[in-house]
Amino acid sequence: MAGGNEQQLIDYFAEHVKPDDWILCGWRSHYHCILKGVPPATLEAAILAGRSINLCFPEHRVLSSAIVGGIAPIATGLAWAIKNRAGAECVHCFLGDMSAETGIVHEAQKYASRHRLPVRWVIEDNGLSVNTETATVWGSGGYRYGHVDRYFYTLARPHVGIGKWVAF
Repeated sequence: MAGGNEQQLIDYFAEHVKPDDWILCGWRSHYHCILKGVPPATLEAAILAGRSINLCFPEHRVLSSAIVGGIAPIATGLAWAIKNRAGAECVHCFLGDMSAETGIVHEAQKYASRHRLPVRWVIEDNGLSVNTETATVWGSGGYRYGHVDRYFYTLARPHVGIGKWVAF
């Protein structure tokens, strides 16, 4: 379900995520939702309703976006709101290694770091930007602001090229 990084996600959630924390992630968020407590039947209904790549369950403190890097500024804004109301929760923003290299993510990390916002950046690194090696496309990885965790995993299946293609 998480493409080869299930154990790393389980370990991260067990060590860092508290019940009141927020989880923000990209399009591959099914496992994140389950680990945060979204009931499987609720998740399945959302997937079958066509919302698989942008699952949002604010009642469980889970938000996702299919826009590459688009979840980072949302994470920063949410962390800003938490800080302004003196909340104790944290935002955990999960990003793929490709999206972590985009400008919008760097801007969000920089802003969050300079304002000491309660956000942890988690890079889920499979070494691929779709089907091209991330290092070939983006280089060896840029400077990161704030608290950044990174774990590596091997994708269990390709990003693209599986299933049936439909031509209209």
